Amino acid sequence: MLSLDEIKESVNFSTRSLLVNKLRTFLSLLGVTIGIFAIIMVFSLVDSMEANIRSTVSTLGDDLVFVEKWPMTVEEGETEYPWWKYWQRPEPSKKDLDMLMDRLRTAEEGAFKTEYQTEVSFENNIMGGAFVLICTQSFEKVYPLKLESGRFFTPSEANMGRPVCVIGADIADGLFAGASPLGRTVKIKGRKAEVIGLMEREGESLLGDNVDDVLIVPLNFGRQLVDVNNTQNTLFIKAKEGVTNLELKDEITGVLRSIHRLRPGEEKDFALNEMSIVANILDGIFGFFTTVALVIGMFSILVGGFGIANIMFVSVKERTSIIGIQKALGAKQAFILLQFLVESILLSFIGVIIALIVIYLLTLILSKAIGFDVFLSMKNVLIGIGITLVIGILAGIIPAFSASRLDPVEAIRSA
Repeated sequence: MLSLDEIKESVNFSTRSLLVNKLRTFLSLLGVTIGIFAIIMVFSLVDSMEANIRSTVSTLGDDLVFVEKWPMTVEEGETEYPWWKYWQRPEPSKKDLDMLMDRLRTAEEGAFKTEYQTEVSFENNIMGGAFVLICTQSFEKVYPLKLESGRFFTPSEANMGRPVCVIGADIADGLFAGASPLGRTVKIKGRKAEVIGLMEREGESLLGDNVDDVLIVPLNFGRQLVDVNNTQNTLFIKAKEGVTNLELKDEITGVLRSIHRLRPGEEKDFALNEMSIVANILDGIFGFFTTVALVIGMFSILVGGFGIANIMFVSVKERTSIIGIQKALGAKQAFILLQFLVESILLSFIGVIIALIVIYLLTLILSKAIGFDVFLSMKNVLIGIGITLVIGILAGIIPAFSASRLDPVEAIRSA
């Protein structure tokens, strides 16, 4: 068993060796740093993307069912995505929503939504490609809209088809250049609409949603802008408290089949989507990315590990005579072994610290550059340190063991 003084002396030998051979130390650090950087950076990007997307998904809640023409994924009983059958389905209508809400017992609220792109203007300022979202007044009860100022339209305004609108931050910036838009009148396809609300800036999510370039108008006013029977429509159905989505979907299926007069056994002509479908798709996508990251990272780590092992063998060869002298003076095998093992672990540990610092700085830069939060989690920090220590031990154990087993006489003669 080594004493504390022997351990300190062994660590000092290792540290001096690293400081004396600066070029060799640098090359060893480069290999392990690149390896750790590769695996932890990819893990951090995957974790950041997953967290941002799941945050976007969770904002809609897990108590909503979307009645649509197109399913998000292959429906039960299908082996592929038969788009040609889905294409023939009718679009959900406001009439469907009204009849559903009259009959459903498990639903708390329902809303109709459709959208299209067009040009909007204010005086001489014109914005092309703005999204006009046409919806019922109940839309704000099922979708988490955040207003910076103003208000949403009232039921009476919606029923009367009043020309009012709520606009996103990009629309406000483009048309009003920082001035308050409330009370001003914009033109949508030549029709005037008063701005009564301004939404908070949210930015584009990784799912592609962006309320900043959206202009929301009541359904009855929207009918004057576009034929909502020929747009891609969605019905939002919110479950009552204590009701599961499965129960809600079962009731919607039965009621909507009755509304559409579908015979028993006849294929349904609508899709019921929910956010859990998106979550399941994301699980598969992120599982794949994590596996790829692990494979790429492990190859990089192996390269760094072999680099350290090679350097340690060279170090043993260079210090053979010194080892012989130390053993002749009574140094224990454990003392010699610890010198080289500590040197290998120190190389790996310094490499991971450099890699983690670089990754942290990159996350700060990327967060500002690409518009969503990229972060280095404590989990990934611990993974990086753990992998590095294992690599340091594995890369150094064989050279260290061979050094500790050298015959002192033969070692001294090699000088």
